[in-house]
Amino acid sequence: MNHYETVFILNPVLSETQIEETVKKFEDFLIKNGAKMVSKEDWGLKKLAYPIQHKKSGFYHLFEFQVPGEAIGPYELELRRDERVMRFLTVKLDKHAIAWAEKRRDKLKAKA
Repeated sequence: MNHYETVFILNPVLSETQIEETVKKFEDFLIKNGAKMVSKEDWGLKKLAYPIQHKKSGFYHLFEFQVPGEAIGPYELELRRDERVMRFLTVKLDKHAIAWAEKRRDKLKAKA
């Protein structure tokens, strides 16, 4: 099982319900394909560095998960097919990135 992180940006015109449905859809897809969710973060509405599809902002979400490598292809295909997703990036984490992500999560928990 490899450790991955995906950040995806959802269309800013979506309602709160539509955002929750979309996030749940991708989480369920990963779990169905044998993923173990490590963490989920909702970063909220953020301004984009440049316009995407004539939009200047988007709802950012981060998933950190462990899954066999062969599940990433179908997962990214699902992200591409969903018109609510404006951009996404999935990266495989090495041991240093995993340690950094844990430190970041601990810092966030301490703030909350």
